Amino acid sequence: MALKFQYNKTSLQLLEKQLKVRVRALPTIKSKESALRMEVKRTKDKFQELINDFDQQIKKYEHLASLWNEFNPNLIEVKDVSIDTKKIAGVLLPIFNTVTFDEKPYSRFHSPIWFSDGIALLKKLAESGIKAEMEQMRLERLEYARKKTTQKVNLFEKVQIPGYSDAIRKIKRYLEDEESLSKSSQKIMRANIEKTLRKEEVE
Repeated sequence: MALKFQYNKTSLQLLEKQLKVRVRALPTIKSKESALRMEVKRTKDKFQELINDFDQQIKKYEHLASLWNEFNPNLIEVKDVSIDTKKIAGVLLPIFNTVTFDEKPYSRFHSPIWFSDGIALLKKLAESGIKAEMEQMRLERLEYARKKTTQKVNLFEKVQIPGYSDAIRKIKRYLEDEESLSKSSQKIMRANIEKTLRKEEVE
């Protein structure tokens, strides 16, 4: 989008003010972008670690898969996930706190002996899955914020700051030309007046 301006001192002052704001803000935005970039990398690593841990837990119990046919999946469900929030590089992010489960009663005499271990295992897997999901949510928010911040840096650095600088240069050049033209006109006019006055004095 082309920058709109007028060739006068008011427009010049306004553009200079806008340029100053952007030049001052640029280091802060760059610093935020750098912090977000680091946080994105750290969160990506943590997310991958959680996914790998979850996969390992699943593989660890793959040999018991046939037993799960006996298990009643209605015995346990996630009741509530408690989260906190924290601002990192200006982005509000969820932080896993605890997960509460709703356990249905079951007969320990009529159910297989491993049901209690199965419930404990499901709790562990559910918590690992929730943590990974939350880390993915954090990653998505951070990547979105980083992308927006990078766009702002590019907008300021490659479009607006050069655009304002160019417009200011054009206005200054125009005003200087106008001033020198005005001075030249005044000199010519003064010379003509003096010439006319001398002529009149001679007559």
